[in-house]
This record gives sequence, structure tokens and C-alpha cells, in this order.
Amino acid sequence: MEWNEKLQLIIDYVEAHLQRTEQPIVHEEIAKIAGCSFSFFQKVFSYMYGISFAEYVRSRKMTLAGYDLKSTNMRVIEISYKYGYDSPTSFTKAFQTFHGVTPKEARKQDTLLRVTPKMQITKKSKYSWKIEAKEKFRLIGKQITISCQNHSHFQKIPEFWSECQRNGTFARLISMDTGYPKGLFGLFGAYDEEHQQLAYSVMVISDQQPPQGFTEIEIPGVTWAVFDCKGPVPQAIQRGWQYLNEEWLIKYPFQHADCPEIEWYSTGNVYDEHYLSQIWIPIIEED
Repeated sequence: MEWNEKLQLIIDYVEAHLQRTEQPIVHEEIAKIAGCSFSFFQKVFSYMYGISFAEYVRSRKMTLAGYDLKSTNMRVIEISYKYGYDSPTSFTKAFQTFHGVTPKEARKQDTLLRVTPKMQITKKSKYSWKIEAKEKFRLIGKQITISCQNHSHFQKIPEFWSECQRNGTFARLISMDTGYPKGLFGLFGAYDEEHQQLAYSVMVISDQQPPQGFTEIEIPGVTWAVFDCKGPVPQAIQRGWQYLNEEWLIKYPFQHADCPEIEWYSTGNVYDEHYLSQIWIPIIEED
């Protein structure tokens, strides 16, 4: 389930607890829906919508409280407890900060109140993405050093894949693949700024010993931001990287974990318009 779907479930959960069940919003329940810690969810929410989750919930409480004051005869003390405030004084302060008027003034017919509507997560991002914690895994495969000058790696990496296909490396890797689901990995090593180059590997998950000329790398258990790239490769994966570099990494500046960035290629026809490849960005899920 991608983030938009999870966020819509969380918004629906908030509304149900504010309007129907009138129960406290439980952070543990939100973390369970989001599939990550509550503090990390708050960070994602804030980056995506420019408002903190706490502020959004508070705005919805004050909006609904305004409706109650306008349309019912409920006392202020009843409304304050309904929306989780310990006293009418704290509720009145929060209400006046949000609406600019006191609860008493809000009941006047000509008083206008501020409204924060329920958020609807309907717009899909250009790329579907999710946060996924993975246990450590072991990769084996072939590695080369590639120059990044003048963006030449965009050409050199596809050439390396083609060479692996021609010389039988692909067939050998596929025969040793013990991952689930099966698929090939493209692994980016550390970038050498002085020489403007990096190590790039084509690998699979395997519990076998690496053959002569092959290398092995153990990927630690970390949390990943996983992006789906649909379409023929290498074009789909290159467009995915362009999107990440120009938009996502700027808008969602999560702290990068000490782990290589990874491309993952599913089994199937790599020229098909529905072919699935992925980009995995290792991130630190902060508490």
C-alpha cells in the first residue's frame, strides 16, 4: 500500500474518532496504519502537506467545535471535553487562537468562523512510493568502476548491463538467485568526488558462494523509500532518478542512511510498457 492510501486511511481514522466515536486519537494506531513510527509519520505528513499532523488535527477539532456552537445548544464545557480538552479555559484559548473570537461570540448569528475541511488525499504523485523496512540481505554479482563526468554514467550503466547479458553473467546470476521475489539489483557504491566516479554492481540475492571474478556485499537491515518505475528500461529507471533528484529529494529531505542506493529489476519483459523496476533510497527513520 502506497503512502497516499495509508494517509487517506489515517485521515478517515481521525474523522471517525472526532465525529462519530468521540474517542482519543491513538498514536500507536496511526503508526500501525502508516507502517512506521508515529514520529516518522509526522515528519512525512509535514513535508508532504506543509502543516504538522498535530496542527491539522487541532484545526479539525476547532472547525467541528465551531459547527457545534453554531448548530447545537451544547455547553462550552461539554464541547471542550468532547474534543479532548482538560478544561473550558484551555478550549476557549485554543478556539480563540484559531477563530479569532471566543466560543460565546461564535454563537452570534453574524459571526464568521474559520473552516479547515477534511483533507482528501486524492492526488497521486508521479511515482508511487512507500516506506519499507527490510532485514539484512546478501548480494553477489559483478562490479565495475564508472565515470560520472558529463553524466556519462547514464550511458555506461546500460552498456554494462548489455555486456553482462552478452557474456553470460545474467544467466549465471539468475541461476543463483534465492531472493523473493526474484530479480536483479543495480547497486551504487560510494561516489569518489576527486575522480568523479563510482562503483556499480549488477547482483542478485543469493546464499551461494560467489564464483571467481564475482563479488559479494551484505546490505544491512535498514528502512527504504521504495519508488515504482513503470515502463521499458533503461528509460523508466532514468526518468525515476531524474524525478528523485529534481523533486523528491528536495521536497522530502529525509536523512540518508549509511547504505548504498539500489535499483531493483523484476523478472519479465524489460521492453513492456508495464514492466516494473524500482529505486530504493535508504533512509533513517527518526524517532
